[in-house]
Amino acid sequence: MSHLSLVALVVKEYDPAIDFFVRILGFELVEDVPSLTNDGRPKRWVVVRPPGAATGILIARADGEEQERIVGNQFAGRVGFFLHVDDFASTYERMGAAGVAFVRPPRAETYGQVAVFLDIAGNKWDLLGPAPKA
Repeated sequence: MSHLSLVALVVKEYDPAIDFFVRILGFELVEDVPSLTNDGRPKRWVVVRPPGAATGILIARADGEEQERIVGNQFAGRVGFFLHVDDFASTYERMGAAGVAFVRPPRAETYGQVAVFLDIAGNKWDLLGPAPKA
């Protein structure tokens, strides 16, 4: 095995999720192509990822009641994604100005700075940066 290629994130609709990841978080839109469900209904294959990253997120529109129930709660209320950035302070400020909901303010930990935010679907993410310089 060489790397983890994709993780799936179930959302209500494709376009608002693409807007959130590309415009707000600064991810790249890698793929957005028509596809079909296993039973032949139309869907899209949408992949975003941070610039230069190997692992991407497959944005999957909820298909049916069971999937709709987990939108925003794929990790049972826990943080499910961890976004590392080089410039924590400016990224935090930029995301806040763009309307990203932070549910826990920045704090310093032994491993660096961290703040918890919600994605477009309501899942929790850690925004992680290096420890502040003394």
